[in-house]
Amino acid sequence: MTSVPEPELASEGRARPDPRDHRPEPGTDVVRWPIWTAPAAIAMGFGVGVFVSAIVGAIASVNGSSLAHPTPAVALLSDVLFDLAFVGSAIFFSRVRGRPTLASFGFRRVRFRTAAVAVAVTGVSYYLVTAVYASLLHLHGSDKLPKELGLSNSTAALVGATVFVCVIAPIVEEFFFRGFIFGALRQMRVVVAGRNIGTWVAAIITGILFGLAHTGSASSQYLIPLGFLGFVLCLLRWRTGSLYPCIALHSINNSLALGIGQLHWNAAEIVALMVGSLLVIGSLTLPLSRPGPRIPGIRPAR
Repeated sequence: MTSVPEPELASEGRARPDPRDHRPEPGTDVVRWPIWTAPAAIAMGFGVGVFVSAIVGAIASVNGSSLAHPTPAVALLSDVLFDLAFVGSAIFFSRVRGRPTLASFGFRRVRFRTAAVAVAVTGVSYYLVTAVYASLLHLHGSDKLPKELGLSNSTAALVGATVFVCVIAPIVEEFFFRGFIFGALRQMRVVVAGRNIGTWVAAIITGILFGLAHTGSASSQYLIPLGFLGFVLCLLRWRTGSLYPCIALHSINNSLALGIGQLHWNAAEIVALMVGSLLVIGSLTLPLSRPGPRIPGIRPAR
């Protein structure tokens, strides 16, 4: 699979790009967000998310809900608004030099076969490494979040938690981490032996941030595998030039974790959950995409 080449610096006889232009560099999927916007977006997203969640909790407590042990509905609403705070933060800071397009965040069409192969290779690699890690450390435990959302309380709670974990979270987290944070951090130039490895460093940093973002919902022993997942998702975004394969793999992973670790479903039920989640994601996000500039080795979907 052909990788997306790094953008070249402006040279003599070549006009420098307009810093207000957020379109991808010609022949690449690289945007020109300043590096400082990444930590700024994280800080703002976290602050707004905590504030909004506190308001939801306060309003719910007036109506009889416990602040320490909120109802599944209150917990779900708080989690959704908390995640959306990061989306709003990314959009806010992406406009510091102009008006970005959805393609700037990775909503760019990629041929289905290219995406499917990339997702399969990335997914297998991630699960092999994770399996070795888990066997060496004898890991056990599962996510706390689905339990807090009341999976076993009612059918409505089960549906709400499933939609959040398998549909909303993959879209929102990929938009923020791979669509914006990775895009901003890729502006770093880290030269080693005459080669710019800024993209790799950006992927590592984004992976670490992604793992840390799950501190409250996953056991500490799983933060490293989650960080590695964040890293390989960055590589998937880089290699395909699109956010769609990242969202798909993220949803598949969450569906497996939920179906096996929490719901204890059989294989047919888990496959149905994965397919259903991907269909919902596609119906919500595909209308956002427009064919972007051609990238070597990648064709727009038809």
